Amino acid sequence: MKSDKPLLEIIGVDKHFGSQHVLKNCTLSVAQGETVVLIGPSGSGKSTLLRCVNLLESIEGGSIFFRQGEITKPGVEPHRLRQDIGMVFQNYELFSHLTAAENIMLAPMTVLGVSRAQAEAQALELLGKVRIPDKADSFPDELSGGQQQRVAIARALAMKPKLMLFDEPTSALDPEMIREVIDVMADLSAEGMTSIVVTHEMGFARRAANHIVFMENGEIIENAPSDKFFGGEVSQRAQRFLDQILH
Repeated sequence: MKSDKPLLEIIGVDKHFGSQHVLKNCTLSVAQGETVVLIGPSGSGKSTLLRCVNLLESIEGGSIFFRQGEITKPGVEPHRLRQDIGMVFQNYELFSHLTAAENIMLAPMTVLGVSRAQAEAQALELLGKVRIPDKADSFPDELSGGQQQRVAIARALAMKPKLMLFDEPTSALDPEMIREVIDVMADLSAEGMTSIVVTHEMGFARRAANHIVFMENGEIIENAPSDKFFGGEVSQRAQRFLDQILH
């Protein structure tokens, strides 16, 4: 269920890569149960902003708060934070020597101390949730790209995160496999999983997003409810980008 209480607050975040100013005073609030889709041209800072939320990148200015606590202050342990913030990348990152089920079981067993029997039961349940219940014993090289990405989603869900980050999860997939991953992500949104999604898939954005955030040159240019965004109530820069990817 969507709540107005912010689960995540990004306040005035700045970041450089060398002389390149990649994030410029970025501010964004994400309520519990909300799905926020980040769109914009390549190199606009979308993935970098996502990586800052998971402490895979440090910030130089501003603050990030998660569950009312500041996570960008000194002393925050990234590995503890990542138990609550799951992340799915473009390229699956599955262990090739483990089966689909074993990939999902690994973190709950090693990080949370869950028993093997419990972890296995949860893995089978999650494989059902991502619509590949028959692939538990398959190794990654026996799975399609879409199936591997769904295992990666199940692996992130196994830690029972409060927030899911998706960094262009369909960009490495063939067109026919994109839909199966999008459907699983839309299911999660419908169930109330708080998510931030970097994607060019406007079909998913229309279907699942509560808010659309348009970024360009490291800045958040537009942050609007999805119905207003797709209804044409946007800035010229955002409309220009939409016209390019929709036509």
